[in-house]
Amino acid sequence: MQLSPSKKVYFASDFHLGAPTYEKSRVRERQICAWLEQIKPDCEALYLVGDIFDFWFEYKFAIPKGFVRLQGKIAEFTDAGIPVHFFTGNHDMWAFDYLPKELGVELHNEPIIATINGKKLYIGHGDGLGPGDYGYKRLKKIFKNRLVQSVFGFIHPNIGIGLADFLSKRSRAKSGHLDEVFLGEEKEWLVQYCKEELLKESIDIFVFGHRHLPIVQQVQTATYINLGDWIHYFTYGVFDGETIDLLKFEPNIEN
Repeated sequence: MQLSPSKKVYFASDFHLGAPTYEKSRVRERQICAWLEQIKPDCEALYLVGDIFDFWFEYKFAIPKGFVRLQGKIAEFTDAGIPVHFFTGNHDMWAFDYLPKELGVELHNEPIIATINGKKLYIGHGDGLGPGDYGYKRLKKIFKNRLVQSVFGFIHPNIGIGLADFLSKRSRAKSGHLDEVFLGEEKEWLVQYCKEELLKESIDIFVFGHRHLPIVQQVQTATYINLGDWIHYFTYGVFDGETIDLLKFEPNIEN
């Protein structure tokens, strides 16, 4: 992709709509939509890098209700010819064909490498990457299994979504605690993952979510940026064709 003059590429992740309550998420959804309206005039492409919804599962004839304002805003972007890339995260990995068909997004279940203005950007949610977290990696393989997905699809949505919401309450997004700190290069799994990938090929910028902590870190010759979240930080990435910055949206809507 070659950026048009004065255009930029935007990145955001970890909206976790549905957490910690529906009411608080509705307020956050309005803030997200206000941000999208603000960036739309100079947005060449939008990357939503996982955990946009705190839970998502597409039944054959049903999806989780709620947050249609965000869905409508995404459709506005794609209808205007602005590409929207939607990455599945660990909370919304059960996205299948609804979002591409109805909203026009390009769905990504794995990290991708995008070349923009000659710069190579490695983009993904970040869950299950790098060393450690073996319990989750095993669990992810189970959740990605087609048979498991099919069996869950036979559960009535009232039960299935209710059960998933109950389990999700145990996640850090539901807890409401602001306890994330940078652990240092050797203990940050995504930093270690960046180093592993740089041994394989040259990457200019790594863009991840999942960590819930805004991070800009130089990793050898590359820049690693973690997008933070929209529960505590309201941070997002913006790439102008040369450099990427981590900015904060200042919402005007009262919580």
